[in-house]
Amino acid sequence: MKGKFIIKAMGASTAAIAIAGIAAPSAIAQSPAADPADGRSDIVVTATRSGDAVPAHLIGSSITVLDDQAIESRQTRVLSDILRDVPGVAVNRTGAIGGFTQVRIRGSEGNHVLVFIDGIKASDPYSGEYDFGNLIADENARVEVLRGQQSSLYGSDAIGGVITYTTLSGREAPGIRARAEAGSFGTISTAGRVAGTAGDNVDYALSASYLTTDGYPTAPAGNRDLGSDNLGTSGKLNWTPAPNFKVTAVARYSYTKADLNEQAIDASSPVVLRYPVITTIDTPGHYYRNKAFYGLVRAELSLFDDALTTALSGQITDANRDAYKASGYSYGDRGRRYRGSFENTVRFGNDHVKNRFTFAIDAEREEFRNVDPSGYAFTGEHRIDTIGFVSQYDVTVDDRLALGVSARIDANDRFRDAATFRATGSYLFDSGTRIHAAYGSGVKAPSASELFGYVDGRYIGNPDLQPERSRGWEAGIEQSLLDGGLTLGATYFRSRFYNQIETAGTFVGGVYLSTSFNNAVVSRQRGVEAYANARLGDWRVDASYTYLKAPQIINALVDPAPLDGAFQPAVPVETQAARRPRNIASFNLSYAPEALPFSATLTVRYNGKQVDYAFNSLYQRLLVDMKAFTLVNLNATWDIGRKVQLFGRVENLFDDHYQETFGYAAPGRAAYGGVRLKL
Repeated sequence: MKGKFIIKAMGASTAAIAIAGIAAPSAIAQSPAADPADGRSDIVVTATRSGDAVPAHLIGSSITVLDDQAIESRQTRVLSDILRDVPGVAVNRTGAIGGFTQVRIRGSEGNHVLVFIDGIKASDPYSGEYDFGNLIADENARVEVLRGQQSSLYGSDAIGGVITYTTLSGREAPGIRARAEAGSFGTISTAGRVAGTAGDNVDYALSASYLTTDGYPTAPAGNRDLGSDNLGTSGKLNWTPAPNFKVTAVARYSYTKADLNEQAIDASSPVVLRYPVITTIDTPGHYYRNKAFYGLVRAELSLFDDALTTALSGQITDANRDAYKASGYSYGDRGRRYRGSFENTVRFGNDHVKNRFTFAIDAEREEFRNVDPSGYAFTGEHRIDTIGFVSQYDVTVDDRLALGVSARIDANDRFRDAATFRATGSYLFDSGTRIHAAYGSGVKAPSASELFGYVDGRYIGNPDLQPERSRGWEAGIEQSLLDGGLTLGATYFRSRFYNQIETAGTFVGGVYLSTSFNNAVVSRQRGVEAYANARLGDWRVDASYTYLKAPQIINALVDPAPLDGAFQPAVPVETQAARRPRNIASFNLSYAPEALPFSATLTVRYNGKQVDYAFNSLYQRLLVDMKAFTLVNLNATWDIGRKVQLFGRVENLFDDHYQETFGYAAPGRAAYGGVRLKL
């Protein structure tokens, strides 16, 4: 469990037409000179379209890597929990496990974060966003969080950054592993993995994770426990019939069934500015099911001693969501994405100066439709076709200086084409000091409901919407000390958002009408990310802090409700963007002595004050101040021989009562214990 959680910088990666690229790999490092063979996470593989593994000190953009040992030592069961330890990241879950979970990076929206799972674009094609409430952590996996505008390589959605979740291959983590645990709220969690090699040419990995829980009441004044069943299975196969040819196949299935509560105004509703506001209330019989299948096949051919590499890949994402109430089926949606990519990389130079040029083409089709037995919603199928062209060039000098640029053009059949770019740079001094910087643009295409609406005549689509856009830059410094045992770093960033898509409504003739539009207001975000990572003997420390200033102008009520019940119009208000705390911090301390069969990890996560929205009976918006909270987790393990390990943990050790999303109660203190087998 002495893995390596590192924070670093990186560039861009994935999509269609562009013209220049930079050495912006996607990894993190604690020691620039470390050998990847020693098990340390010093290389990144997702920040370049070439597919090359790039040393972290050659990355200009900020990136954090959470390796499998970090995931295991913190006993992570829901992946979004460990993302709280990443600088610049804010996580909000609506209620219990299985509830809708958003991840925001550097003040962006949740749908401004692009997510890849085992190389597959995982966002729901219907909603245009990935719900982290459906991702149960695998036993052996790795996470890379690449921050900043990355659309020049990844295309739409990569405004705030990119999160890549990768299960380890059979060669990286061979063997048979199994885990079982039980604990508070009627929770049972199991996981298994079988991985290895078959001869010299094949490696495989099969894994599954399952979590079921009775849950707890999420309605602030309710007593209905919201339970859920969550399953994730994954299969990965690598076939190398020749030293210069490799085929990879991935299949993944996820299933979530989770109880739901409706929101309404009743006697338990909080009162804001003398207005009773909508809150979560017990709603027996309501639940949803989410099923998703992900598949990928990729073939790569290298020629002329790896001077030329060509890769072809095809992938599919098929997501289905259905909601039920006590009387039966309520509504649902279907989304499917087909994506094909061609990547061609040329490498040239010498031992001192190394050049890499990559050209890529991405072709993508998204299909989606509503399912509505009531007949109110349009249930016909819509589709969007996009083709992107990417060009990336990077150069490194003496493995110390890395410079590069990338550019992309996305041609879309529904709205205006989008061009994005990014430039990055990094330099490592003999003293162990590294400076890095990046500047680029991002784009986010409108979602299905924003373009086409949901209920005809009620929730109206806007086919004239244009993509949201962003530009931003960052500059940082990092210092390696104690022969790489200690790394300190800080990054300053600024971003501007344009054409932000908002949805607003009003009552017309007693009927509530709603539609989306591009807001002409430019919003600005800036902040500082700081981190410290130490590997000192049997001790490991990973700490991070984020300061974010993200002002936003919204229309809201600011005065108390008139005593005579008269209508009060909303007015423009400037406030910190909702669900983006100004201050976030994380601290992890692990002790794993080599001479003892014991290890322990202390995790402290601080979420500062934040603003959220409340709505009155006319759906007018009010601002609610949410108090800061600190969660403390304590984990421990005890090895019984070389194959059996007992473990336990306490979450929310001091039983802090808090809300991270307005109107949804959060869990109190919980304890879990179990056993892990490694064969």
